[in-house]
Amino acid sequence: MKATIQPSSINGIISAAASKSAMQRACALALLHGGETVISNPGKSNDDLAALQIIKDLGAEVTSSALPSSALQGGEEEEKIIVSPGLKPRATQKPGAIQHKEINCGESGLSIRMFAPIAALSAVEIIITGKGSLLSRPMNFFDEIFPQLGVAAESANGKLPLKIKGPLVPKDITIDGSLSSQFLTGLLMAFAKAATKQVTITAINLKSKPYIDLTLQMMKHFGYEVTNNNYESFTISPINKLTDQRINGLTNQPINYIVEGDWSGAAFLLVAGAIAGNITVTGLDVFSTQGDKAILQALVMAKANLSVTEKEIVVSFGRLEAFHFNATDCPDLFPPLVALAAYCNGTSVIEGVHRLAHKESNRALTLQEEFGKMGVEIRLQDDLMLIAGGTVKGTIVHSNHDHRIAMACAVAALKATGETTIADAEAINKSYPDFYEHLKMLGANVSLH
Repeated sequence: MKATIQPSSINGIISAAASKSAMQRACALALLHGGETVISNPGKSNDDLAALQIIKDLGAEVTSSALPSSALQGGEEEEKIIVSPGLKPRATQKPGAIQHKEINCGESGLSIRMFAPIAALSAVEIIITGKGSLLSRPMNFFDEIFPQLGVAAESANGKLPLKIKGPLVPKDITIDGSLSSQFLTGLLMAFAKAATKQVTITAINLKSKPYIDLTLQMMKHFGYEVTNNNYESFTISPINKLTDQRINGLTNQPINYIVEGDWSGAAFLLVAGAIAGNITVTGLDVFSTQGDKAILQALVMAKANLSVTEKEIVVSFGRLEAFHFNATDCPDLFPPLVALAAYCNGTSVIEGVHRLAHKESNRALTLQEEFGKMGVEIRLQDDLMLIAGGTVKGTIVHSNHDHRIAMACAVAALKATGETTIADAEAINKSYPDFYEHLKMLGANVSLH
């Protein structure tokens, strides 16, 4: 599919999509929970759907229902997903044969890194696969860590498919947190479910700390107890050491969880408002632990016209100034920040380029190439990305099968000198399938073909 964007001004009110970071974590915690979990405001991106399929394959019963919501207007109904326990992998082989199960993580890096330790709690052999860019991402972490936890692990030279056979036995370990915090998220959840005594995970050079804050916040909601020792180590208390009330809460009582709005996707909308209009974004938690909430800091640095309250964020067009922003702990902000920098007066600097190599594309090089086509000069200098602001021209670009590249190009196209066509535009389905529709709702001239 191709998306063609004409230079446009945007205006109106839009509600942020559900956070896939929170949605996928909610699926994992619902799988581990001993009772029923009701997930409200569920996400519907490809990554969200992959997470739902994974928990089904690992034994959870998942149903959806549309329930009346007084908060919605016009008699609309609010969808809820109901997850019943949980973590009993269904073997695909006939009785008497070697039992194993296969789960497919799609293109979700979070799913593979989070669900692998959780799946390893089972004694059934499990083969973990994926597709697209996920097939080229490094999985050496599991080859190194799983044997220390009693899990047999075999990857394809550090890549998928990954074959594992547990059960995982929690113990004090040390991990390298420099590649991604998502490995730690999975281990924290698996350890919290299986630990019979207090155990500690030490994390060296941990990145993306705000996403660990989100993990810990959600684990606390589901009744688990984890102590954060200044992000250097994490101490997990076993369920059987908690009070009877806590045990009942973990094993029997229904849990309700509302998926918050997605700051990662909303970052593109907020940048769009700063360069092309006057918009109001609702449905975001300004107290969220999501790392990409830092987009607000970047907009302030760029002197954007911005008003933030608990219920809404208003951003409008104005003269933008070059900024210097450290995105090491929120690397997914690079694409919208590049779109923002393209319209800033001067050269903007973004730190943390080393975090971009193992995304859906090598994002540093992809941003440099695609925005170069739009007349935006991007230089890479060690761990810095330098973006020269100026005139953005309409042209033909390619998403490189990367959802955030597609959205960044679409936002930049809103005030380009001519029309912009994005090839492989459907890449947005990975995280924000309604993105183009939301732009159109705000008045952008977007055609899909």
